[in-house]
Amino acid sequence: MSKVEVLFEKMEASCNVVALTGAGVSVASGIPDYRSVKGVYQGLEQPEYLLSRTCFEQEPHKFYQFVKNLYHSEAKANIIHHELQDLIMAKGTGGIITQNIDQLHGQYGSAEVVEFHGSLYRCYCTKCRRFIDSCDYLVSAYHPNCGGIIRPDIVLYEEGLDDLVVNRSKELINQADLILIVGTSFKVFPFCQLLNFKNELSDVIVINDRSIMIDVPHEMVIGKAESFFEEMNEWRMKNNAKKPTR
Repeated sequence: MSKVEVLFEKMEASCNVVALTGAGVSVASGIPDYRSVKGVYQGLEQPEYLLSRTCFEQEPHKFYQFVKNLYHSEAKANIIHHELQDLIMAKGTGGIITQNIDQLHGQYGSAEVVEFHGSLYRCYCTKCRRFIDSCDYLVSAYHPNCGGIIRPDIVLYEEGLDDLVVNRSKELINQADLILIVGTSFKVFPFCQLLNFKNELSDVIVINDRSIMIDVPHEMVIGKAESFFEEMNEWRMKNNAKKPTR
């Protein structure tokens, strides 16, 4: 039995799976990551500033022009989204905690998704506080009625996280018997600190295109996450076909 087949069996046997996901999951749907050669930060001197509270307040036009490039409304959930949802829904517990702001995890299935950094597709007016369709936001950064500045409901640099989101993430991590870290360098704080809240008995599997540094025992699979989950899908279908029917 190969290493990945052993991991597949461990994933199937687990009762409560929580996935921690990052930009690498969305790359397979055609959405660029942030810091790679083809990432959205490439060639920019101060990319973090463009996603900061300061930029939004002091240079809203510059903020708006940058953030519009993060929208990929045509993108669809890929095999990673599908397999994670199927795996977690089959358990009836667990969930997905994602750094991604593209809502793709919610396109397929009904497993709980915690959007740690918010969502581009929830937009609201900072003056009247009314929610605005993201399609309208991409047409204008100003509310048509009150003239207030619209922004996406994402966590900007210099802003704090929602306590409810953080607390729910900690709960999910603590209850899991298996934690999957998928498509992330796992360097962004405080997301990477969530492992501090795992219980002593939970296993950790990392699936990423490069090795990451974490301080807990874990299994590492280096390669494209979509290839791993495509292989898992094939393995599960083959195993199901072998099961006797009644």
